[in-house]
Amino acid sequence: MPFHHCHRDPLPQPGLTPERLQAQKQLGAACAVCCVFMAGEVVGGYLAHSLAIMTDAAHLLADVGSMIGSLFSLWLSTRPATRTMTFGWHRSETLGALASVVSLWMVTGILLYLAFIRLLHSDYHIEGGAMLLTASIAVCANLLMAFVLHQAGPPHSHGSRGAEYAPLDEGPGEPLPLGNTSVRAAFVHVLGDLLQSLGVLAASVLIYFKPQYKAADPISTFLFSICALGSTAPTLRDVLRVLMEGSPRSVGFEPVRDTLLSVPGVRATHELHLWSLTLTYHVASAHLAIDSTADPEAVLAEAASQLHSRFGFSSCTLQVERYQPEMAQCLRCREPPQA
Repeated sequence: MPFHHCHRDPLPQPGLTPERLQAQKQLGAACAVCCVFMAGEVVGGYLAHSLAIMTDAAHLLADVGSMIGSLFSLWLSTRPATRTMTFGWHRSETLGALASVVSLWMVTGILLYLAFIRLLHSDYHIEGGAMLLTASIAVCANLLMAFVLHQAGPPHSHGSRGAEYAPLDEGPGEPLPLGNTSVRAAFVHVLGDLLQSLGVLAASVLIYFKPQYKAADPISTFLFSICALGSTAPTLRDVLRVLMEGSPRSVGFEPVRDTLLSVPGVRATHELHLWSLTLTYHVASAHLAIDSTADPEAVLAEAASQLHSRFGFSSCTLQVERYQPEMAQCLRCREPPQA
């Protein structure tokens, strides 16, 4: 693959990539749907005196806030790198996903408390008809938002195969099901709301036909809020792994090390570091100790090519140095232990 001295990828074009442009359209459409139906749920929940409906509306409010934050992070990520932010603003996408998850956890905690209070005191009345109508509309709204967010983005290429790698909890080589981290977090967020909306719908049917079972309202709030918390746990785990500079789950330390050692002329490697800026933007750096007869430029080019083609790293920084026998006993040149 031809490239200009150290740069394998073409000069990035200004603005959003096709992947992120698709993500922006998905988030914008879902946010508009969310605002309309959130307003309807607030009115419906007030008329029905239903805490479960208001809980669903509050979750939609959290969705709106997280999607707006994600849209802002997508815009921010297009800003070029500076002397202070040398990697650019890619990680703003990950921070947007973290804010989405944290906001849901905070709102859900408050609503769990309110549901517990309602279970202790029975001095409330539920309008079954209004609750059933509102819950039915809420299910339709969440299905529509899930459909919008789950549409696959357009094919694209960045000169490396980083975008082909799966999310951190999936194996390598499988296509990423969602455009980027923000869309993924929003989709999981909506799935949690959909589960709760289905629970609220079931509770509204029960209350409509059996008003004496009005306790189903806070019980459904309690049960499905817990489900919403559990559904965001994988996204939170992946986001924290990125923020803690952990190696990508789809790229193992040993395969990368063995690939570098297989390059002709390389005797040893050390200071090998693997991390991610986002779930799909992987970075690697390493020191390569080579034979005295090896061509440093050829080794550097072959090693970088292997990392790009086999593992999809978006950025690689390799330092080539002459092999010295004392490197085998150097404590700083030893590999890190297993976690």
